Amino acid sequence: MADSLIYPLSTYRLSLPEGMEVVVVQFDPAYAKRFADLNYYWIAETYGIEPHDREILDHPFDHVIAPGGQIFFARVGEDVAGTVAMVPYGDDGFELTKMAVDPEFRGHGIGARLMQACIDFTIDRSRRRIILESNTKQVAAVELYRKFAFKEVPLDPNSQYVRANIRMELVVS
Repeated sequence: MADSLIYPLSTYRLSLPEGMEVVVVQFDPAYAKRFADLNYYWIAETYGIEPHDREILDHPFDHVIAPGGQIFFARVGEDVAGTVAMVPYGDDGFELTKMAVDPEFRGHGIGARLMQACIDFTIDRSRRRIILESNTKQVAAVELYRKFAFKEVPLDPNSQYVRANIRMELVVS
């Protein structure tokens, strides 16, 4: 497991009130089911599953890792508390997609740690921007994106998500 750490652990450790620590790691096939489960849970509960959701969640290696992307997992002890995927987008960016934090672990900065891992990944790959599509019903998520300086941009008329009503971009370099 040590080989899947992105940076020294101290870079991504966060003390939780209960005395737990968050460690962000890169894709491990052992976590693929948890990636799907966390996302299926919130998407189905809020909107309903769309075909593109199934493509990414059922085949993360083919649709995220193989094309040059990454999936990050926030571990708290042995639990996977959150996840996010970065899919190559054009020649100069990544699409941030499928961010989910287990309801049990929300409110402890896990989303922020995952976001920082995504930004660092983008910079390390010499890409200049991160784009994402979301829905304004996801108030906490949209607030997180704004906290990290994402700006609203026009919707993509070719979006693969019916539920998307906001599109945001962060230029990192």
